[in-house]
Amino acid sequence: MEPQPRSNEGAHMSVTEAVTSAPDRRPSRAKRPRSAVTSGRRAFIEGDPNSAWARRFHDLVLGHVSDLGGRSNLSEAQFALCKRAAGLECELEQMEGRLSLGEEVDLDRYGRAASHLRRILEVLGLERKARDVTPDGVEIEAFSPMRARWAEDAAAAKEAE
Repeated sequence: MEPQPRSNEGAHMSVTEAVTSAPDRRPSRAKRPRSAVTSGRRAFIEGDPNSAWARRFHDLVLGHVSDLGGRSNLSEAQFALCKRAAGLECELEQMEGRLSLGEEVDLDRYGRAASHLRRILEVLGLERKARDVTPDGVEIEAFSPMRARWAEDAAAAKEAE
């Protein structure tokens, strides 16, 4: 005997009957948890989170995030850029350490990494701001060799008149 196709003709039931008469189903699976990196339980997918590099990386990320107003003010893309900047900084610091020991370093690689870091920090909103270091109440005129020469030329022109 062939199974008959199901038909909803003449089938009427209330919502409560539908709920109580539903076949036993396995409880629905809970939503898949977020990854350990996403949830902040781990710093990296692989690697040692206790290494000196990882600790410095973490400190730099926290510093950049703090400079930008805190984690709640950053998009995921901005947070990712903070992490990329911190990674480049760690690598640059390692190269600088090798230079200080007199070891050879690929200066092209160093320069490119420094340029990439600068661009990332610019995208994040880094601004170069000059700090006023003059004492209060003291007016200091900036020295310019050309300005001094122009002043001498002007004084000589007045004398010649």
